[in-house]
Amino acid sequence: MFVRFSGCNLRCAWCDTPYASWNPKGESVLPAEIVARMESFPARHCVLTGGEPMIAAGIRDLAANLRERGWHITIETAGTIPPEGIACDLASLSPKLRHSTPAPGTAPAGWIARHEQRRLQPDVLATWIRDYEIQLKFVIATATDLEEIQTLLASLPPIPAHHVLLMSEGITHEELLARAPVVADLCKQVGYRYCDRLHIHLYGNRRGT
Repeated sequence: MFVRFSGCNLRCAWCDTPYASWNPKGESVLPAEIVARMESFPARHCVLTGGEPMIAAGIRDLAANLRERGWHITIETAGTIPPEGIACDLASLSPKLRHSTPAPGTAPAGWIARHEQRRLQPDVLATWIRDYEIQLKFVIATATDLEEIQTLLASLPPIPAHHVLLMSEGITHEELLARAPVVADLCKQVGYRYCDRLHIHLYGNRRGT
């Protein structure tokens, strides 16, 4: 089960959920209400995502409540906010590369500088890596992104290659297929895992998927 939180502290140029990240209009729901809705389904593995879930009010209470009820908790986060002991079984960290920064004129005033300042927090990433089971997921626009990724990884605690996932940048079936061969070749070069976007292929880029 996916629980999507609204709001984000970044403004990625290629964000695929601007409805949740930039101009959030979702419900205001207390952690206990979220848990009650989740318990009505048979799933026991949840993904807390966004936006950026780590800035959501009540996220720590929600995670603690889910842990007490035996849920497996994955948190999808850019890794810019320290975990500070949050209940989490798998941290799916998605550090943002240089190509995520919006071009001039494409983001509200002040957001380009804020994004560039916030997008990469090696000390915060290192804390997640030391304290949690993790995977690192990178969005790939071109083959040259690999050098930036490897430079970042060299500055972090050791990470097995199979814990690193590469995913094509794109929000349409056609864009993903066009970049797939390049991304797959990069994975084969260094032993990283290929990460597809199955929901795009099945349903397109729309809410609720």
